[in-house]
Amino acid sequence: MADKQLTNSQILIKECVAQSFRDSDEYDDEASFFEYFSSSQILKDYDLSDDEIENGIVGSSGDGGCDSIYIFLNKNLVLPDQIDSIIPSKESKVEMVIIQSKRETSFKESAIQKWKDVSNNLLSLSNSLSDFTTRYNDDVRESFGFFRDLYTRLLTSRVKLEFKYIYVSYAEELHPNVKQQAEELKGLVCKLFPNAKVNIEFVGAAELYDKYNTPAETIVNLPLAEVPIALGKNKNYVGLVSLKDYYRFIVSEDNILRRKFFEANVRDYQGRNNVNSSIRETLETGQSEDFWWLNNGITILTSEAMLVNNRELQLTNPEIVNGLQTSNEIYLYFKNNLNLLDSETRNVLVRIIVPDSEESRDNIIFATNNQTNIPKASLRVTDPIHLQIELYLKGRGLFYDRRKNYYKNQGKKPSEIIGVSFLGQCLITLFLKKPDYARARPSTILTDDDSYNKLYIKNQDLDVFYRCAVLGKKVQKNLKRTIQYTSAEKSDILFYLLYGVVANSIKKNNITIADIKHLDIDSITDDVISEIKDKIYNIYKENGGNGRVAKSSEFVNKVDEVLELA
Repeated sequence: MADKQLTNSQILIKECVAQSFRDSDEYDDEASFFEYFSSSQILKDYDLSDDEIENGIVGSSGDGGCDSIYIFLNKNLVLPDQIDSIIPSKESKVEMVIIQSKRETSFKESAIQKWKDVSNNLLSLSNSLSDFTTRYNDDVRESFGFFRDLYTRLLTSRVKLEFKYIYVSYAEELHPNVKQQAEELKGLVCKLFPNAKVNIEFVGAAELYDKYNTPAETIVNLPLAEVPIALGKNKNYVGLVSLKDYYRFIVSEDNILRRKFFEANVRDYQGRNNVNSSIRETLETGQSEDFWWLNNGITILTSEAMLVNNRELQLTNPEIVNGLQTSNEIYLYFKNNLNLLDSETRNVLVRIIVPDSEESRDNIIFATNNQTNIPKASLRVTDPIHLQIELYLKGRGLFYDRRKNYYKNQGKKPSEIIGVSFLGQCLITLFLKKPDYARARPSTILTDDDSYNKLYIKNQDLDVFYRCAVLGKKVQKNLKRTIQYTSAEKSDILFYLLYGVVANSIKKNNITIADIKHLDIDSITDDVISEIKDKIYNIYKENGGNGRVAKSSEFVNKVDEVLELA
């Protein structure tokens, strides 16, 4: 279709994608970039990092119409290495989100047919995933396998289940035949999981353009019940907020909880425990006493708080750092009783703080979340070393994502952002010689005290962290531009390639901090990386070329042998 035949929405979104692709220096072809672009726009409300979005891309030969697959528990992304640590509540919801991204100006029946086939084959619990090794690629089978494992584990908790199939293209119209195919897909999945909710969404040019134009920075108004108390030079505030206004503050226009507000809160909603049951009981029966008399209230950090009038504050990028359980109970109470909003007269106590510094922000988060039993790993990023890493990298053009998506929302390029998990994976690969662990357990890098102390506490040389980040990004960039490898293959060999490049450069297989400190990073060129990449990829394919190989502790020894480092 010639450009003159395109609608304004189609022309505009195609230009947005093209410009974004040109601004990206990590992709060599626009088709692959469009898969990332589509997922990042579709999943904006889930507030995923760039690494999390990219890790969900499974599109390649044998993808069954699934370009990207993401699995969420209570709106939080979950990964296979987290399954043993999940503590479900009886009100949990599992979501499986499948995205198909096509740079075409129509929605096609064939895409839905592929979804029907892959769903019938891989969602049927009576089918063995191993029967489909030649039909579907490793990433797709592993994603469906993880969903099956997670849902089976949570069965006794009576979790809710939702499937979302999202078809993205440059289309403007939906043909009745495609719509009928979608209804058949819905019926098929509902037959497999009778209690599940199934949504098939078609995102065309206009919808994608609207999502692209949704601003990243969050500026919201918070109405107050009374004139607040103003404290300090930064204009911090303490005040009462009516429960109905607080509910409207924490939800979107569609009455969906704004997960983004809670990213800085290191604990997740704990479901039906004694504390939350008491909060729920207070909401349901405590009309004779004001809510704030019986509850400790909410603490909100914000980069700016401006008094719009005597009874309304405008907050920029608010973070609810204490009061997650209270907030969730308020959300659930009114979500199920929207008819009670207008008659609600009770209030909740809210503290609004504009921190003086990042150190102050971390201290507040640590203090307000360290009064009850919180897993130590959740508080790691408030350790001083992580703030020091962030400041050191920032002065050198890299941005340490200690505050999830902070720099992404400021418009920094993915190639400039260093995820906490990514840096941890680089460190554990180089200094502990565990690329298999980095590949298999990306979410739990910081949980082991002994490894954490070796990698972070005993190593206070900030330049080493910077150098590891640069090396990791160099290798990652090279792999992303290798279009002949599948997404699964790139993920499998990434950290083996990082290890191999450095080990080969220093001609030894036990890499030390001193080795990284004195390594000439400029000598690690694309040609050097590509030479090692070919050797590692070949041995990887010879040994099976799948996730099981990459997650095996023995494969690093194969790398040593092929590089003659053993």
